[in-house]
Amino acid sequence: MSDAVELGQRPGRGRPPRYSRDELIAKVVTVFNERGYEATSMEDLARATGLNKSSFYHHFTGKEELLGLGVGRALDALTAVLAEPESLSDRPAQRLEHVLRRTAEVLLSELPYVTLLLRVRGNTTVERDALHRRRDLDTRVAAMVRAAADAGEIRADIDPRLATRLLFGMVNSITEWYRPDPSRPSPAPDIASAVVTLTLHGLSTQPAP
Repeated sequence: MSDAVELGQRPGRGRPPRYSRDELIAKVVTVFNERGYEATSMEDLARATGLNKSSFYHHFTGKEELLGLGVGRALDALTAVLAEPESLSDRPAQRLEHVLRRTAEVLLSELPYVTLLLRVRGNTTVERDALHRRRDLDTRVAAMVRAAADAGEIRADIDPRLATRLLFGMVNSITEWYRPDPSRPSPAPDIASAVVTLTLHGLSTQPAP
């Protein structure tokens, strides 16, 4: 697909809008998040974009492919965090801190796509594949938590998998309450720093007061 595309003209209307591929996927993801993936029909997507429904099928096999493109963007961004140099070197606790901070930053910058990912339930092949990739990410981060505990840099009396669930439960909850306000400076850096401060304080090897 070219950078700017016309996906057809709806009957009785003028010239159809032109979207880049990314712009079109962003609009589709917005509809999925607003209506729910299962409740969204191709007619809903055509209505929301002003495009001809049949034209969607010329470029996409259906809404499951569109779902895959949306959640794939979130998963690719989250997976890339674990490949960053700061995630692979230095002390285990510092690697863990970097992953937590960057995961929060990715969530905030890719909010609609991560929101969609977190609502996947595994009812289709695309959803099951997405859940498999999420579990793989959890496993890799749990190994980082275990390494930091083994090094004596964080407390070792909490199961690493449980700690990982709790850590990312906090991060993922941001999707439930954070709403960007274009008229104000982004609080994303403050939110990411708060996540790191709260989680690592809770995992401190120092006894609680």
